[in-house]
Amino acid sequence: MSEQRVDRDVLKAKLNQETAKASWAELQPFFARGQTVYVAPGLDLVDVALAFSEDNAGQLTLWREKGQVDKVSDEQAGQWYDADQTLWTVVVMPWVLVQPEQMQ
Repeated sequence: MSEQRVDRDVLKAKLNQETAKASWAELQPFFARGQTVYVAPGLDLVDVALAFSEDNAGQLTLWREKGQVDKVSDEQAGQWYDADQTLWTVVVMPWVLVQPEQMQ
């Protein structure tokens, strides 16, 4: 395995370990600073975090064009606040990536 592939695997494992659940109320300060990024439920949160970490502009643009990754909108924020939404989160400085928790 190449060194670059090993580094990528290590980074992905690190990001996976850093995912956590948080209520939207806890994330309000980050939203107020414009630092929260929505990740659609169909995407793998860790893969998106990896794309942010690697500054993979092509992939990020593709997801954004499909409406799958973008800054959290005021409308989303209001809905999540009203619903006391729990989200999966991972930090890729300066961003906090958030993905709504799916009901089983």
